[in-house]
Amino acid sequence: MPILARMLPAPLTMQVRRGAIAELGSVLTDSRVATSGRVAVAVGAGQGDKIATMIAPSLGEAELFRVPDGSVDAAVSLGADLRKGAFEAVVGIGGGRTIDATKYAASLAGIPMVAVATNLSHDGICSPTASLTHESGKGSFGVPMPLAIMVDLDFVHDAPPSLVRAGIGDVVSNLSAIEDWQLAAAERGEPIDGLACSMSRTAAEAVVGRTDSIESDAFLTVLAESLILSGMSMVIAGSSRPASGGDHEILHAVDQLYPGTSNHGELAGIGAAFCFFLRDDTQRLAQVASCLRAHELPVTPGDVGLTDEQFAEAVTLAPATRPGRYTILEHLRLSDTEVRERVGAYVQAVGR
Repeated sequence: MPILARMLPAPLTMQVRRGAIAELGSVLTDSRVATSGRVAVAVGAGQGDKIATMIAPSLGEAELFRVPDGSVDAAVSLGADLRKGAFEAVVGIGGGRTIDATKYAASLAGIPMVAVATNLSHDGICSPTASLTHESGKGSFGVPMPLAIMVDLDFVHDAPPSLVRAGIGDVVSNLSAIEDWQLAAAERGEPIDGLACSMSRTAAEAVVGRTDSIESDAFLTVLAESLILSGMSMVIAGSSRPASGGDHEILHAVDQLYPGTSNHGELAGIGAAFCFFLRDDTQRLAQVASCLRAHELPVTPGDVGLTDEQFAEAVTLAPATRPGRYTILEHLRLSDTEVRERVGAYVQAVGR
């Protein structure tokens, strides 16, 4: 009897440890990502000189490119440089903006990309999407998954704590996204990928109940692995469904209406907590809100400088940010007045 199996895409190598960047060359060679030595390295504007010094012994004459920001223009410019250079691969070293720009540039150049994360702000480390800014705001672009992934904990410890904590909010929001996907399956007959759900849920559950925090290598290792697993769940699903529901619709609406309000992970955490409030799931709401507070993450709109009215406006706009996606927001179809009432009740329920 034949055995049928699904072939799962996965990085050739994944390492989460201190000192990873210094040994980048040997990792690329051992995993056969690059064998001739013709490698490009893309770094963010803030730490390029330090990284260049660290990688020089292991990568030799690798050409260094600086990524000024996380815009489409920056990614397209880098993609053009990569095509001209006939590189075997490109290594993106930095935070979310640098990695997303490099992912998109690598897809334009048709070469593999290696992601080396220096902070843990969201699950874009391994996701098949790149979130980039453009003249009309911010958009998500489909890209291949990185061929190899490394997280250097030395750099993560040196990153702004708010950016590291943000990754907690992003991965915990998976719990809300999965509920939305299951709701769409029940109400609309939308196909659901159980394996992708399992990976996404496992990633969130690994973090939500921990009592240690970002000062510990053990916690950062679990957080990094969870963010990578979350990204892989999206690769398996073929969409962002297992990690993006009403929670992310709300954060995208905030980004559109009030750009610069907060970062991705912080807004995802607030969105997830609010969506659990809409579901009347008091147990999950308490668990998520407690996790966010324990890691000094925002829980209410006021924590990120939004009034209740502004947050209500974002919730009303949220379904329009992902047309065709069915979540608790589309299911309830709340009127403007009802949204304002629910936001006010949420703030009363979880406000400090």
